[in-house]
Amino acid sequence: MSEALKEANLQIVGMTCAACATRIEKGLKKINGVEDASVNFALERTSIKYDSTVTNINDFKEKIKNLGYEVVSEKVELGIIGMTCAACSTRIEKGLNKLEGVTKANVNLALETATIEYDPSSVNVSDMISRVEKLGYKASLKDEKKEDIEDIKARELETQKGKFIFSLILSVPLLWAMVSHFSFTSFIYLPEMLMNPWVQLALATPVQFIVGKQFYVGAYKALRNKSANMDVLVALGTSAAYFYSIYLSILSIGSNEHMVSLYFETSAVLITLIILGKLFEVRAKGRSSEAIKKLMGLQAKTATIVRDGVELEVPLEEVLVGDILHIKPGEKVPVDGEIIEGRSALDESMLTGESIPVDKTVGDSVIGATINKNGFIKVKATKVGRDTALAQIIKVVEEAQGSKAPIQRLADQISGIFVPIVVGIAIITFLVWYFMVDPGNFAEALEKLIAVLVIACPCALGLATPTSIMAGSGRAAEFGILFKGGEHLEMTHRLTTILLDKTGTVTNGKPTLTDVIVENGMEENQFLSLVGTSEKQSEHPLAEAIVAGIKEKNIELTNVEEFEAIPGFGIQAKVDGNVVLAGTRKLMRKNNINIDHALPKMESLEASGKTAMLIAINNQYAGMVAVADTIKDTSKQAIKRLKEMGLEVVMITGDNQRTAEAIAKEAGIDHVVAEVLPEGKAEEVKRLQQQGKKVAMVGDGINDAPALATADIGMAIGTGTDVAMEAADITLIRGDLNSIADAIFMSKKTIRNIKQNLFWAFGYNTLGIPIAALGFLAPWLAGAAMAFSSVSVVLNALRLQRVKL
Repeated sequence: MSEALKEANLQIVGMTCAACATRIEKGLKKINGVEDASVNFALERTSIKYDSTVTNINDFKEKIKNLGYEVVSEKVELGIIGMTCAACSTRIEKGLNKLEGVTKANVNLALETATIEYDPSSVNVSDMISRVEKLGYKASLKDEKKEDIEDIKARELETQKGKFIFSLILSVPLLWAMVSHFSFTSFIYLPEMLMNPWVQLALATPVQFIVGKQFYVGAYKALRNKSANMDVLVALGTSAAYFYSIYLSILSIGSNEHMVSLYFETSAVLITLIILGKLFEVRAKGRSSEAIKKLMGLQAKTATIVRDGVELEVPLEEVLVGDILHIKPGEKVPVDGEIIEGRSALDESMLTGESIPVDKTVGDSVIGATINKNGFIKVKATKVGRDTALAQIIKVVEEAQGSKAPIQRLADQISGIFVPIVVGIAIITFLVWYFMVDPGNFAEALEKLIAVLVIACPCALGLATPTSIMAGSGRAAEFGILFKGGEHLEMTHRLTTILLDKTGTVTNGKPTLTDVIVENGMEENQFLSLVGTSEKQSEHPLAEAIVAGIKEKNIELTNVEEFEAIPGFGIQAKVDGNVVLAGTRKLMRKNNINIDHALPKMESLEASGKTAMLIAINNQYAGMVAVADTIKDTSKQAIKRLKEMGLEVVMITGDNQRTAEAIAKEAGIDHVVAEVLPEGKAEEVKRLQQQGKKVAMVGDGINDAPALATADIGMAIGTGTDVAMEAADITLIRGDLNSIADAIFMSKKTIRNIKQNLFWAFGYNTLGIPIAALGFLAPWLAGAAMAFSSVSVVLNALRLQRVKL
């Protein structure tokens, strides 16, 4: 098999027979570059031989998905130790992506992590760790080795501190000797001993080879892997200064002249400043993940549970689904659950931002990390560990902070080729100075070469985007806005149109039963019993309101014999032998039921903002029920904010036109699209996109999921369903429409911050390299500027953590 011809093995799910296997096989063979493909139906695996220069695993996955099947893939996160600049992260990323079975690898320099999607049948985690280690870095599984990674980082920080102090002590005398040589500093006392070249050699050597060893090792590993990074530039620059100074020192043997033109201080001071810059950078990077630490700090450490009649205090990790928890006033709720005994008020501000405690009683759900304010409650655990709301929030924030925004691609591409280009510029600079500007002056030409090498380190370039994404998404999470990835954080600021679902988004989503109209001589109680029993199977908020209203009248509900939800129309059920239809005009007309005489009353109810549902029993019109849903207290103000930001606001609903317009008018929305089926919402999103608009869909229900997935940005209200949140790009935990404006504001702030960082990083190198090449920058000044450039980028990103909404 040639180097280009490779073999991939993929695990497939969804095949039901041999015909499925044949279909997949034929589909894969049609892909340009595939030499052969065979699918084993029994093992549910496919083996593909292909030309890697023409196609790749992603093409195969896409093809299999288009054929209606799924490829099994897993995701793992590794902690990486030893990266120094953007070239390191790019090299590791390329190395991992070349592994057979790896679909996508994303290395984050700021977080020091690698997120890898892979096919478990083709590659395993140990292969990935081995590849990273071959590239010259340390790697470990983040989940299992989290504490180890933190320990390693702490030890590395302490080691770097020790190196810096050691290097500083040895470099200060050399710097003293250099500074005293200027005419305007000739008054500074300088011990004769420090003028001795061999004393300077003795001071510089430990700095060069003990403190500077890390740069040599890093450069060797990079070059061995046919790459180049910051270590290469530092090793080249400092070595040139150090070894040229040794050469001049040897020349001075037998001479009585003081050697004033040595460059030992250049190499030593450079290394000292770079180590100092790295210390500042590590500390600043640590601060950029404060959001995760804050969220994790919200968790309770222990829980009081009852097992076998005995009350026990156990670590949070030992709580199981179904455990009964005792929660006293003032304690944190350990996990998500349901109250089975007691009544209390809970502070849910950590999740919703609402400072007023929420009253809870038996049957109500509670969320882990919220605080029980004033009553003793017993709670049955329903979600523990990674399934709790807080754990899911932490997971979303971690994934967002570890993801790349499209704006970073340019920086990644440049950093990958940056170092070789800089080395070339440095060599040209040396030759121009040595042969043209100052012919024969080797020392002068060497100084310019060193300055170019040192000023050009691409650290700031690699940190510009990820640190801003970390800080911006972390700060947004503190306000209850969860961006699922950097690409969504970037896209949000481009939005032009906001499409709002009505029920549960603009409105409270908890309508109440307001009107009951019965015809055909039926008793109201019998009518309501049939309607309530039919609707109790439905999950629609309007159905829940009808059932709740009927129960309040103490009317008994019986059992449903048959039930069918008809999306966009209503429901059909069989109760006690009676066929019940409840829903829209369309449902009645579809079943040929005469409702003409009832329409004026229905229109009257709808004109007042109520939703009326027509009821037919045994194919005869029997009456109607009406419910009203009020808009949220904050909706009007939020929609005003969105308009002031220049955004077009549209409300979309499956409800009728009259009711929709009444709600829209109250909320201040000018554009309404009503009587839309669930699939119609996605079509409306596409229609707006075809007009060149960037559309955000905001919804909370299962029926909003297609539109959320179709929109440029899908925003799920956190009080809604899990399906909606899964389909969305952003989750707005608070359920407040002001969070839409807040999300756009945070996106704009973050993108502006990224652009500032990239401008600084690009501008720094664009200006710095010519200035150094022209001879206006001493090497030690170049070193100081380089060392602090990355720190300034990180500190600028950290400003996002102080953004106020």
